[in-house]
Amino acid sequence: MDFIEKYEVFGSVRCWMYSVEWQKRGLPHAHILIWLHNKITSDEIDDVISAGIPRADVDKDLHAVIIKNMIHGPCGTLNPNSPCMVDGKCSKKYPRAFTANTITGDDGYPRYRRRSTEDGGNSAAVHMQNGVIEVDNRWVVPYSPLLSKTYRAHINVEYCNSVKSIKYISKYVNKGSDMAVFCVQPENSDRNAVQVIDEIAQYQAGRYISSNEAAWRIFHSPCMNVIQQ
Repeated sequence: MDFIEKYEVFGSVRCWMYSVEWQKRGLPHAHILIWLHNKITSDEIDDVISAGIPRADVDKDLHAVIIKNMIHGPCGTLNPNSPCMVDGKCSKKYPRAFTANTITGDDGYPRYRRRSTEDGGNSAAVHMQNGVIEVDNRWVVPYSPLLSKTYRAHINVEYCNSVKSIKYISKYVNKGSDMAVFCVQPENSDRNAVQVIDEIAQYQAGRYISSNEAAWRIFHSPCMNVIQQ
């Protein structure tokens, strides 16, 4: 957050909010919302967000980072066993359609520029367990070239300019920790006997955390939810 504010990666920041979740898998995942003093116009989106494979002869380091971290899947017919597959379709809607220029989508999010190889777009070889697969811009997760090259990690960046941002805030940023409900009963209890059940004492609700998150909290890392204005 200090990097985004200090270097104004997307412009002067008015306020920001983020939440870190662990998704039961032991790996932290941050959801970040940033409000800017000056609204990014439609013709400026391509200056801060890209959905294309960079040319290796222009920026070799960025090309390597994007191929390693920002290629979705591949899934579908290329990999039917991918975790994103639900009922035979990609739940993340990949591969996306080619788009010559960034336009406003029907859901309020832009359809980022994804040029085909015939239209000047790039392709690259991705190594998978079953071999090497050739992918193009349809498989690229939108990213910020500056953030990707700086942190060399998976950082998905999206431009949101609709009421759907309220849904994002409510669903991801403020949903809190994962919870688990469990039952406590005596080890040698007679299940056939008539018992008076105290549901308040017998059923307990607790926060569900992984061992990595527990260590993260013990060593006094930042709180789960942070807001600054």
